[in-house]
Amino acid sequence: MPSPDQKRAIVTRQVSKTFGGVKAVKGVDLSIAVGERRALIGPNGAGKSTLFNLITGDVPVDGGEIHVLGRDVTRFSVERRARLGLGRTYQISQLFLNLSVEQNLFLSSAAATGIGLNLLSRWRDRSEDRAWTRDVAEQVGLTEHLFRPVAELAHGLQRQLELGMALAMRPRLIMLDEPAAGLSPAERQTLVRLIRAMAPDITLILIEHDMDIVMELAQRITVLHRGSVVTEGTPDEIRRDPMVQRIYLGEMHV
Repeated sequence: MPSPDQKRAIVTRQVSKTFGGVKAVKGVDLSIAVGERRALIGPNGAGKSTLFNLITGDVPVDGGEIHVLGRDVTRFSVERRARLGLGRTYQISQLFLNLSVEQNLFLSSAAATGIGLNLLSRWRDRSEDRAWTRDVAEQVGLTEHLFRPVAELAHGLQRQLELGMALAMRPRLIMLDEPAAGLSPAERQTLVRLIRAMAPDITLILIEHDMDIVMELAQRITVLHRGSVVTEGTPDEIRRDPMVQRIYLGEMHV
C-alpha cells in the first residue's frame, strides 16, 4: 500500500528559512494532493516566494523536510527535482530573449530530461522533440509565433511562453509565481483560460496577487502571514474569513 506521502504532490514538515536574522518562513506544514489546484496568498513579505524557492530547491532549507511526489527532496538540487516532474515560472522572466519561441521550448524540454543544452547546435535534427515543442506552443497559444525571437514578443505573449516552458518539461507538478504580473485585463483572462486547460492530473500551486484569478483557479487556498500559515480553506471559506479580510483581502473582496 502506498504511503500517504505518495498520494500527495507536496508535503512540507516544519520548513523554515532565515535571512540575516529575519525568519522568512517559520515551521510551515503543507499537504497538497495530486491534481489539486492550490493558491498561496498573503501580503508582501508573507514568505510566499521564499516557500516556493524552498520547494523548488532554488534556496536551501534551514530546517524541516520537503517531499515532492512521494520523494524526500529536502537535499535535492533544482535539476533533480525537475526530473521528478516539478516545473515552475518566476516573478521575473527567465527567457532566452535572443532565441526563438521554439528554441526556448526545446531548451526547457531538454533541461527537464537531462539532455545537455549544447544540443541546441543540432536541435533541428531532433524531430520528435521539435514535435513536442510545437504541441506545447499550441497549448499556450503561440503557434503563429513559433519562429519569432522572444525579444519581439509583447509582455503578455512572453508570459504565455513562460507557462509553455514549464509545460514543456512534462511536469507532474507546476508552480506559478505571480504569472499575471504586469498583464492587461484581457491578457489575464487569456492566461486564466490557458491554465484552466492544463491536464487535470497536473498539480498546480499558484502565487498571485490578483484575487479574482485566485478565486477562479484555486480549489483550496493557503494564507501566509509573517512566514507562517494562518489558515487554509476553499475560496468561499477564505473570502468569508474575518482574519483574512483584516490581514489581506480588504473590503472589496468581502
